[in-house]
Amino acid sequence: MRIIFTAIFLLAAAAGLRAQQIDSVAVKKTESILASDTMRGRATFTPDIERAADYIESRFEKAGLKTWNGSGSYRQPFAMVRTTPVSATATLDGVSLPADHVMALSSASDLTVDQNSGYEKAYIRAGANFFNEFVHYSHEKKNYLVLVDTSFAASFARGGRFGRQQFKTDRNIIFVLANTDPSAWSVHIEQKVKESPLANVVGILPGKSKKNEIVIFSAHYDHLGVGKPDEKGDSIFNGANDDASGTTAVLMLADYFAKKRNNARTLVFATFTAEEIGEFGSQYFSRQFNPDSVVAMFNIEMIGTESKWGTNSAYITGYDRSDMGKILEKNLEGSGFTFHPDPYPGQQLFYRSDNATLARLGVPAHTISTSKMDSEKYYHTRGDEIGTLDMANMARIIKAIAISSTSIVNGKDTPSRVDATQLR
Repeated sequence: MRIIFTAIFLLAAAAGLRAQQIDSVAVKKTESILASDTMRGRATFTPDIERAADYIESRFEKAGLKTWNGSGSYRQPFAMVRTTPVSATATLDGVSLPADHVMALSSASDLTVDQNSGYEKAYIRAGANFFNEFVHYSHEKKNYLVLVDTSFAASFARGGRFGRQQFKTDRNIIFVLANTDPSAWSVHIEQKVKESPLANVVGILPGKSKKNEIVIFSAHYDHLGVGKPDEKGDSIFNGANDDASGTTAVLMLADYFAKKRNNARTLVFATFTAEEIGEFGSQYFSRQFNPDSVVAMFNIEMIGTESKWGTNSAYITGYDRSDMGKILEKNLEGSGFTFHPDPYPGQQLFYRSDNATLARLGVPAHTISTSKMDSEKYYHTRGDEIGTLDMANMARIIKAIAISSTSIVNGKDTPSRVDATQLR
C-alpha cells in the first residue's frame, strides 16, 4: 500500500510540476537573464544590481505575490554604513588602553560611553572561537561592552577590519582587548561614516490555515561585478552558478506555489543583496522576523553544476542540526532524487551562507547546494557563465525542492529546531 501511495503521490506531483513549467526551458530563460552580460555581475552598490532587483520584482508581481509588509514594493530597503576609524580611547579602572585595543560595531560618527550608559558586559574568553563569538555579538540588538582575552590579539585586528562595513543600526557593540573585568570604564570612538542604500527583494504568499507560521525560500542575487579583463577580454563575473542559479530556483518556486495556492503556511520568497561582502542582506532580513514563527528556511546556493554524486542529487548543509533533511528524503522516496549530508564539513558551509543568521536563532535553516567546494572550477571566476551549467539537472533539483517541501508547506511536517547553543 505504501509503494502504491508513493507512486500516486509522485505522479501527481510530477503532473503539477509540469503544469507549473519547472523544466529546463523555463529555467534557462530565467537564468539567462540573471547571468547575462547586461547585468554586469550584479555587484553590490552598483546600478547593475538594481537592474537585477527590477527583474526579480517583475517576476514576483507577475506571480501575484504580496509585497513586503504591504508596502506596495517588493524591495526591503536598508542602509549599509562603511566606517573609517579616526580615533579611539578607552580606560578600564583608570588604566588607558592602546587605540588598537578598541573597536566598535556602530553607525555613530562620535560615540562616548561609560559604565553608567546601560551597556551590558560580555566576554570572549581564552579558548573560545573568536570568529563565532564576534559574529554572535554583531547580531545582537542591544548595547554591549565585550571584553576580549588578549590571546585573540591577531583575530581582534582582523575583526576590526571586518567590522568597518555593516548595516545601519542604533545599537553599539564595543570590543576591548584586555584581561580584566572593570567596575569603572569609559570609551570614546570617532569615525567617518558613509551611508549607502541597499535592498533585498521579498515576495509573500499568505498561508491558508497557518498564516502565522512561515516557510522561507531564499537565495542571494548579488555577485562580484566587473573586474580587470582576462586574456580573452572578459571582465564580467557573471555569477551564473553563484548565485543566479539559486535566485532562478526561488523565482521558479514562487511561480509554482503561487499557481497552486494551497499552502497552509505563509511562504516568503527572498532574494538577498550583499552576500558576497558579508551576508548583510540576510542578516537584515532575519532581524525582521520572530524566529519562533519561522518553521523552515530553504536557502539555495549554487545548484547549476552536478554534485559529487552526479545528477539527481544535492546536499544539505547542517544536515545533523535538525531533522529537516530526513523530512525531505521521506517526501522524495521513489523519485530517484537523493539529498545527502554536506560532504565538506571542513569548509563550515552551514555558517557561511544566508541561512546562518536564522540558524543561530534556532530556526531549521539549511542551504541546499550541489557545488563541489573542493574542485568547483569556475567558483568566483569570470568563467562562471551560463554555458557551464546543466539546465536539465537544475530543473530536477528545483522540482525536488518543490516536492520535498510540500509537507512542510502544507503544515503536515514541522522540522525540529536547531540547537543554537551549539553554534557558538
